[in-house]
Amino acid sequence: MFPRYAEGAIREALADTRVVAISGPRQAGKTTLARKIAGRDRTFLTLDDAAVLASARRDPNGLVRSLDAAVIDEIQRAPELLLAIKQSVDEDPRPGRFLITGSADLQAIPRTQDSLAGRIEVVPLLPLAQAEILGYPCAPRFVDAVFAGEVARPPYKGSINSRDADDAMTAVLAGGYPDAVARRSGRRRADWYRAYVSAILTRDLTDLATLDKIDRVPNLVEVLAHHAGDLVNWANLGGKLGLDAATVQRYVTLLEQLFLVRRVRAYSGNELKRVVSTPKLHFLDSGLLAGLLGLEADRLRVDRQPLGPVLEAFVFAELTKLAAWSDARPAIYHYRDKDQVEVDFVLEDAQRGVVGIEVKAAATVWDSDFKGLRRLQAHLGDRFRLGLVLYDGDRLLPFGDRMVAAPLSALWQ
Repeated sequence: MFPRYAEGAIREALADTRVVAISGPRQAGKTTLARKIAGRDRTFLTLDDAAVLASARRDPNGLVRSLDAAVIDEIQRAPELLLAIKQSVDEDPRPGRFLITGSADLQAIPRTQDSLAGRIEVVPLLPLAQAEILGYPCAPRFVDAVFAGEVARPPYKGSINSRDADDAMTAVLAGGYPDAVARRSGRRRADWYRAYVSAILTRDLTDLATLDKIDRVPNLVEVLAHHAGDLVNWANLGGKLGLDAATVQRYVTLLEQLFLVRRVRAYSGNELKRVVSTPKLHFLDSGLLAGLLGLEADRLRVDRQPLGPVLEAFVFAELTKLAAWSDARPAIYHYRDKDQVEVDFVLEDAQRGVVGIEVKAAATVWDSDFKGLRRLQAHLGDRFRLGLVLYDGDRLLPFGDRMVAAPLSALWQ
């Protein structure tokens, strides 16, 4: 069983919070982790069981009254339970009474916010990070280190160009879903991801909303895959599918709630002038994106052009997980100005310190690769902590004041 760094946060929350939710995509390991934490002391119910689901929808109060301490799996399938849980934990406010899991963003379900405000802590569980896949016992401190102006020192293992079994290319294309990581060939992983997306869109999407043109959603996901990492243009996306911009935006919001994609807001502030305010759209798992695009390692070693968006998705997913485990807990943005100067990822912490990260799928770094980072540094002054270019190499290279090139694997060293 892979180590899950969220486990400590969940156990800590159960010690002082009445309801704790593990929120993340299907097949990311929520149920396995909930069973491990629950042990034999809690009743375990899953709403994927048709009989349990029927009971939850018909008599939510009766079902909850029959429970003392319980795990309720896939609770988004019966939001009616949330009000019943509220009543139960108000009458008996012992901490840790309910551990619930959800494969949709519970914070986006209005009844969750209305009924459990002040009573619930939500702990995200995304697919495996590289450090978890490699079995490291503790979460990497990459995010806190870069805010301190530091990067882990060599040696580094893994290169996108190498053919080693544990190389970075394999990591990028495999993604983080445990069942996909366990498959030995890229073709078999791609088959798993395509079946996974089909199942999610067939079953879980209808739990969130009634859609007039649900048959268009699989095509929308394909279109989004080909525009991964781009600035969002709702009208352009809709035009490819015969949908209006408002409908596309609504459908993408639902895909976000299912943890397939996420909008990354543009970074702005008083110091920044002439910036683009349009968000970007990234997939939350690089393996899933690679599967949708039909990318395999042999093809990418010949033609590296399609690698860029998948590599950005990989770094975005790693940063999202690392940020959640850090003390800094930064927000993640992107930066682009009207001169088309950009930075792939901008991290800002609560003290308004900023780290810029550029991603490069090449083994050589040039001074010009720091153009966007230097512009950001010039605007922000002392608030700028570090500019980092992640590249396909194995050396840590200084490029001037607070500017460093580091191997991609620095994320999990």
